Amino acid sequence: MDVKTKERLIKLAEEEIPIHKHFGLKVETIEKDFIKVRVPFRDDLVGDIRTNHWHGGIIATILDSVGGAIGIANFNSPEDKLSTIDLRVDYLRFADGKDLVFEGKLVRMGNRIMVTKMKAFQEDVLVAEGKGVYNFIRA
Repeated sequence: MDVKTKERLIKLAEEEIPIHKHFGLKVETIEKDFIKVRVPFRDDLVGDIRTNHWHGGIIATILDSVGGAIGIANFNSPEDKLSTIDLRVDYLRFADGKDLVFEGKLVRMGNRIMVTKMKAFQEDVLVAEGKGVYNFIRA
């Protein structure tokens, strides 16, 4: 992937997709088959106010976004389309009130179906992992 394409994808991910902008998502690495992003902790992302842990739904949303970003990195045209078919998330431990790092990896790109695996880390400790299946339609 050339530098111009990477810059365009980073701008799209960080500034143009409203939910990513809301979360403050920052791309650290992006390739056609891998992405790594950081999301800063904020008080409005808390799911359990007693313990200050991240909300599991926020983690799932970002895992889905990371999987979808791999699909967007594989678009051949702005008219290509992508939608989530299935998302599975396993929560392995609580995510404390600190930043999270998310990684996504392409598992399979078929004619119409894309499969990704995603992970969420906090200080290099795996807190959640998921698998995303996406409908991928080329224009």
